[in-house]
Amino acid sequence: MGTWGHVASYYAATANRDLAFPPLHGSVRADVCVIGGGYTGLSAALHLRERGYDVVLLEAERIGWGASGRNGGQVGTGQRRPQSELEQRLGTGHAKLLWDLGLEAVELVAGLVERHGIDCDMAPGILHLGWKARDEAGYRDEIEHLGSAYGYERMRLVPRDEARSLCGSEVFAAGLLDEGSLHLHPLNYALGLAAAVEKAGARMHEGSRVISYAGNDRVRVRTAQGEVDAAHVVLACNGYLGGLEPRVASKIMPINNFILATEPLDEATVAGINPRNLGMQDSRFVINYWRLSRDNRLLFGGGENYSPRFPADIRSFVRRHMLEIYPQLAGTRIDYGWGGTLAITLKRMPAFGRLPHNVFYALGYSGHGISTATLAGKLLAEAVAGTAERFDVMAKIPTAAFPGGTLLRHPGLVAGMLWYGLRDRL
Repeated sequence: MGTWGHVASYYAATANRDLAFPPLHGSVRADVCVIGGGYTGLSAALHLRERGYDVVLLEAERIGWGASGRNGGQVGTGQRRPQSELEQRLGTGHAKLLWDLGLEAVELVAGLVERHGIDCDMAPGILHLGWKARDEAGYRDEIEHLGSAYGYERMRLVPRDEARSLCGSEVFAAGLLDEGSLHLHPLNYALGLAAAVEKAGARMHEGSRVISYAGNDRVRVRTAQGEVDAAHVVLACNGYLGGLEPRVASKIMPINNFILATEPLDEATVAGINPRNLGMQDSRFVINYWRLSRDNRLLFGGGENYSPRFPADIRSFVRRHMLEIYPQLAGTRIDYGWGGTLAITLKRMPAFGRLPHNVFYALGYSGHGISTATLAGKLLAEAVAGTAERFDVMAKIPTAAFPGGTLLRHPGLVAGMLWYGLRDRL
């Protein structure tokens, strides 16, 4: 049916709820003011209401307007970085807690979808595909390590011929199939969460960009037309934090990612490129990721940029990445192309924390946001309620500021990403 106010995309065109919430006018009081209407903010509001807190949620645009309504729809297990790396960086004990939280995050998404009857095309399975022959050994090591150290048995190695059969492309050398992962329609998932939040009794306001907040025992959160007097604030802005909170902004770098949607594909083409309806992603540093829509379109994400502007022709920008994997789709019409902004951290692990006075934040999901952000909302609610042990498992991950802070992070990141992009091409 489409949802007004959202960026034109396949997701907006197939949104199955038309929710609308009025801008904030005047002064209100609440136990908690949540800033941001994506997965983090919606999950936080829902879990806070389930604990009995009076919640006001403020969204600058529309609910799910940012990355929560525009992403690739893949719900991966684990964390954004491999467990072996986290063990080396943080120790095996901390890494084990992070692995358990990563599994819980996927289970939480699935549980919310089931409990609240969210129609979002959720389906199981993500196939990781390696470009290089050595990727097979890396996949094998990961599967064996997760099985022996963590008891995770839902991954298996996919040899070259089977990988090519499952993905319909001759370019990959091997695959890793994770049956514990999911994929879904991200905007309909966000809108379903919003409907659950509304039913739970939180007050939500769209078109209510937060200008500033300040206070001690209580915090006054200001928009252009209103004010919330709250005991606690939850910052849930991710790539759209801007200059609202300088103490956090230097920990993240906003980057842009892009997706296309083809015309609906015939059954023979679908059977040739994705017979099992899996989510897929490759092993490049700047990854490509893709899956099928309910109406058999290929939804393909590829390419990034690091400027405030999106490419003038997003469809062509992404199409060249798609054709590198699927040259057989050269004659296929591209019906949609869109982009969105996410936030990455220096080490690609999320930034959780608390600030004086009574301000909590979670952001910087680095492309692993659907599951992690949903869980973040639950952990934020626990922390507000005074039970912060699980929140602190995430908050204790070191999240260094980008060198040069917000002023110099952009040129440094661009140089680094260009280097990794060159490595991908070589």
